[in-house]
Amino acid sequence: MSERAEMTRGPGARQRRTTISGGVKQQANGGKSHGVGGEKKQPPCSGKKVEETARRLHNNNGNPGQQNTEKHNKPGSPVDQICEGLSCHVQQESLLSSASGYSNYRGILNWCVVMLVLSNARLFLENIIKYGILVDPIQVVSLFLKDPYSWPAACLIIASNVFILAALYTERRLAVGTLSESIGFILHIFNLTSLLIFPSATVLTVNSVTPVGGVLSLVVYTVLFLKLYSYQDTNRWCREIRQAKAKKLTRSYSCPSVAQSNGSAMHTNVSYPGNLTHRDMYYFVFAPTLCYQLNFPRSPRIRKGFLLRRLFEMVFFMQLLVGLIQQWMVPTIQNSMKPFQEMDFSRMVERLLKLAVPNHLIWLIFFYWFFHSSMNFVAELLQFGDREFYRDWWNSETVTYFWANWNIPVHKWCLRHFYKPMLRKGVNKLVAQSAVFLLSAFFHEYLVSVPLKMFRLWAFMGMMAQVPLAWFVGRFLNGIYGNAAVWMSLIIGQPVAVLMYVHDYYVIHYST
Repeated sequence: MSERAEMTRGPGARQRRTTISGGVKQQANGGKSHGVGGEKKQPPCSGKKVEETARRLHNNNGNPGQQNTEKHNKPGSPVDQICEGLSCHVQQESLLSSASGYSNYRGILNWCVVMLVLSNARLFLENIIKYGILVDPIQVVSLFLKDPYSWPAACLIIASNVFILAALYTERRLAVGTLSESIGFILHIFNLTSLLIFPSATVLTVNSVTPVGGVLSLVVYTVLFLKLYSYQDTNRWCREIRQAKAKKLTRSYSCPSVAQSNGSAMHTNVSYPGNLTHRDMYYFVFAPTLCYQLNFPRSPRIRKGFLLRRLFEMVFFMQLLVGLIQQWMVPTIQNSMKPFQEMDFSRMVERLLKLAVPNHLIWLIFFYWFFHSSMNFVAELLQFGDREFYRDWWNSETVTYFWANWNIPVHKWCLRHFYKPMLRKGVNKLVAQSAVFLLSAFFHEYLVSVPLKMFRLWAFMGMMAQVPLAWFVGRFLNGIYGNAAVWMSLIIGQPVAVLMYVHDYYVIHYST
């Protein structure tokens, strides 16, 4: 029975297998294949591909079992496999073409970093071979002090408390109404003007003030000028709102309520005139911001690990800055004096470009040391919550974007107390932007010319040149070309103006 059943089933099974094989052959000859379950139609191939497929199938000596084995061992039909093997090209763009959409150039960036490190290592080694070790930490003290028993810059900084307290007591008198707004405005103008005149007159007349000490003291007074201007401006807004809404307003409109979502329940909000205290005033003086408000965002606690990391960075990068200036900058400046004296234009350009490289490197290190390490250290110590001291200025495609994002505290001050008030008074936008650059140019010149006791206007002209440069870059350069223009202006623009001041100072005092 079993043999008869096997004989009965055998031909049927062979017939079904032959039918399947025949279906494959029929498909290979260009026919349609209707498999079980409604398989999709297979794409036709060219005549040459069909002949090759038929030849492969007939080379199996008509063995259906061998054909069935190939069918099950390889995915897809033989026609599909042959078509895929013969097709190796598709329409596509080269990776370096903009139409390709490719943007992962990380390897090229790493190559640029490696080349930059190698080239600067060669310069560093050449400097060591040529000049030896010039780093002397003890010599740095002489940059701040001429006489060990005379500390004029430190005394000048301590004297700034007079102007701080004068602003606080003037605001107190204005809050209680014992001073009129006009008298209070005159007192504030006199106090702010004295903040700029008094330190500059002291630096120019006192011979014991060194250039570095003069720069440090003038920077402190300039920061205080901007802070106290914001202080009186914000309190004046508070008085105006209080008079407009009587006693119903508990907080200033210019200082909106800060939700206690940051977990800082220990800091309570204050309202005007409860903010006019010594504690509030000196917190604002030391806080890493130039814009005053009644209630600053506060962090919940002091992170000791974060604080120690920033302190380590401050110490390390300060030592690195001093070493680079002594080892790299000073010899290069000394070697650049002769071409400037002889007015050799080609060598002057070569020396300026040579000076721009270490100057720019020092500027980048200074940016990180000041805006990231130092300001975060102070902010963490004071639990100051707003840590946006800079944005992605390195991606700037326009000059205006760079100036608006590399120094956020100054940008916020200019926007809040200078630019927007001018727009509200009907001043044209372009004129207001030019006025902001004019103010910045004045302070750049003030901080360089007064300590060096010479007036060349290089910093002033360098800042004012940013106005036409911003117009040109914004109008004619876009994308990576605009970013390259911004980097070029940083490398060979204002740093060259600062170096020209230093060079002129060396020529005047050490030309022999």
